[in-house]
Amino acid sequence: MAEATARLVNYPTSPRKMRYVADLVRGVDVERALNILQHASKAGAAPMSKLLRSAIDNWEKKEQVLAEEEKRSATRVEDAQLFIKIIYVDGGAMLKRWLPAPHGRAFKKRKRSNHITIIVDSKLIMEQERKLAIGAAEEPAPQEAQVTKAENGGQEVVKKPGRRRKKAVSSEKIASAAE
Repeated sequence: MAEATARLVNYPTSPRKMRYVADLVRGVDVERALNILQHASKAGAAPMSKLLRSAIDNWEKKEQVLAEEEKRSATRVEDAQLFIKIIYVDGGAMLKRWLPAPHGRAFKKRKRSNHITIIVDSKLIMEQERKLAIGAAEEPAPQEAQVTKAENGGQEVVKKPGRRRKKAVSSEKIASAAE
């Protein structure tokens, strides 16, 4: 699988503000995401856009290496249908400062930072790998329920695959229920 990762560590913005930007582009193809980030009015859009470009470049380099190992031509970024598979924002280190307050007190000020992780992947390559996996692993036919008679008193026992046995029902109870 040719997914590529890019991380931005300790960016000095609160994680909450950056998550708004991440929610704009989650699951979107990369060309559209870059366009959204370019026109977004949020302050976190610029570093997110730069990080997304880095993830695209990482994917391109990884694809070239994989293509050389498998002796095939590398898939171009434009043809690969790249999309943002996973994007998340975690809290980073917090600088703690003090603000003077009335009556000789001090208020704590937390200067937050965040870590952003973007994982991009190709829809085209994922689809090809899925088709290969389906073709290689044929699913066995489902087993049908088996009805057997127990040795003691002619009781019928129903065995279903993947489930526990049901309680044995005697043939006398079946006959009395049918009447």
